[in-house]
Amino acid sequence: MIELIRELGFLVYRFIYDLGRFGMFALSVVKNLFVRPLRWRRFCEEIFKEGVLSIVIICVSGLAVGMVLSLQGYNTLIRFGAEETLGAVVGLSLVRELGPVLTALLTTGRAGSATAAEIATMVKDEQLDGLRMMSIDPMHLIVTPKAASMILVMPLLSAMFICCGLFGGWMIGVLLMGIDGGTYLTSMESSMTFADDVAGSLLKSVIFGILVGLISTYRGFTATPTSEGVSSATTSTVVFASVCVLISDYFITALWGV
Repeated sequence: MIELIRELGFLVYRFIYDLGRFGMFALSVVKNLFVRPLRWRRFCEEIFKEGVLSIVIICVSGLAVGMVLSLQGYNTLIRFGAEETLGAVVGLSLVRELGPVLTALLTTGRAGSATAAEIATMVKDEQLDGLRMMSIDPMHLIVTPKAASMILVMPLLSAMFICCGLFGGWMIGVLLMGIDGGTYLTSMESSMTFADDVAGSLLKSVIFGILVGLISTYRGFTATPTSEGVSSATTSTVVFASVCVLISDYFITALWGV
C-alpha cells in the first residue's frame, strides 16, 4: 500500500511539474510573438510546410468523409421519410463537429509530427545549442514561427475540409441518390447560422491549432537528445495532441454548445 501511494504521489507530482513546464513554454512562445525582429520569412516558410503541404490530404479526406456521411445519412433518413433534410444533416455534422476535429487530427498526424521530429532532431544534433552560442534564441527563431503558423493554418484547413465535405455530400445526395438540388441546399442553408455554427467551428479550429502547435513544438523542444528521444517526441506528439483535441472538443461543445 505504501509503494502504491508513493507511485501515485510521484505521478501526480510529475504531472503538475510537466504542466508547469508546458505553461512556461506557452508563455515564452506568446512573449516571443512580439519580440523584434519579427520572423516573417520563417513564418511564411512554416505556413507552406504546415498548411500548403497538407492541402491534398485535407481535401481528399474531406471529400471522402462528406460522401460517406451523405450516403449513411440518406440510408438512415429514408427510413423515416425525412430524406429532404439530408443537406441539414451533412452540413451541421461537418461544420459543427467533423470538420474542425478531423482536420486537427489529420494535421497532427502530418504537420504536428513533422514539427516535433524536426525540432527534436535539431536538439539531438545540438543545432539549438549552436544557436545559443551565437546569441540567437531558438524559441524566437525556430519554435515561435512554427507554433504561430499552426494557429493560422488550422482554421483555413478546416474550412477547406468542410467545403470539400459539403461538395462530396452534394454529389452523393443529389447526383447519386436523386434528391432535388434546391431542396438539399435550402435544407442546409436554413439549418445553419453564422453565430452558432460557423463561428463555433472557427472557435474550435483556432483552439485546436493552439493545442497542436504548442504540443508539437514543446515535445520536440524538450526531447531527449538521442535517436530514441526523437522517436518518442514524434509519437507522443500525435498521441497527446489527438487526446487533447478530443477532450477539448467535448468541453467546448458542453460549455458553448458549438
